Amino acid sequence: MSGHANSLKVILLALGANFAIFVAKLAAALITRSGAMLAEAVHSLADCGNQGLLLLGLRQAKRPPSDDYPLGWGRALYFWSFLVAILLFSVGGVFSIYEGVHKLTHPEPLSWPWLAVGVLVFGLVAEGLSMRGCLQEVRKEQGDRSLWQWFRESRSSELLVIFGEDSAALLGLLLALLAVLATMLTGNLLFDALGTIAIGVLLVVVAVLVAVEVKGLLIGHGVEPKQRETMLAFLRERPEVECVYNLLTLHMGPEVMVAIKARMRPASSGRAQVDDINAVERDFRARFAAVRWCFFEPDVDD
Repeated sequence: MSGHANSLKVILLALGANFAIFVAKLAAALITRSGAMLAEAVHSLADCGNQGLLLLGLRQAKRPPSDDYPLGWGRALYFWSFLVAILLFSVGGVFSIYEGVHKLTHPEPLSWPWLAVGVLVFGLVAEGLSMRGCLQEVRKEQGDRSLWQWFRESRSSELLVIFGEDSAALLGLLLALLAVLATMLTGNLLFDALGTIAIGVLLVVVAVLVAVEVKGLLIGHGVEPKQRETMLAFLRERPEVECVYNLLTLHMGPEVMVAIKARMRPASSGRAQVDDINAVERDFRARFAAVRWCFFEPDVDD
């Protein structure tokens, strides 16, 4: 079974790295007039705002249930994660493509290109540290799955977003560095424009992939397949349970709602049957800490 990642740690680490990189990139973009550098500065600024939205989502997800929201606010985290994916697509990707096309028609020579190289190298180091911290938390959930399997099956929307952002940031920085170096070596400003467009396309692709995964959580995802099998195995091994008819699960942010329909073994009395059901529910919650709501529908002999 996979562990539980510290999403807050990952978000704060990414926020600190992106803000430092934004300041460095913006200063370099103003001096060097590099389109690729400006695109990267906008990307880092958008990432800072994105992480702020994820922090807001984490805070809202902790609101207690009420009469209007009987299952709590956990799924608010999915809404903010989906919004971040949209912003990554529009502010980051579309703007970078626009800037690149503009550079194709209105090329501007680079100044202080080595400063741009230095900032990009600094950005690669900072984003690399952020990505390292993200991967440490991802591995707690990943188990024996590949990264792609984890990405498709994970129910941690905020971790998906940070992983996608960090991956896009590292590749984007590398593209920007290659674009600036190619422009310096050849004197051809076409490389700077193409690098900017490539960064935009990369951000659009990553944003779409993240949005597709978070969309499933917004609609209503159950627990991961392996965890569902573990839950079923737990119920089938209980002496009080004769047969499990159905197990429904639904992620409500970091917490889970479970509905169980099972045939109970005969008990000496109605009170004893209720005690058996309560015991199964109690031990089920203890075994699966993420389960906050557990609804048990028993089927017993007449």
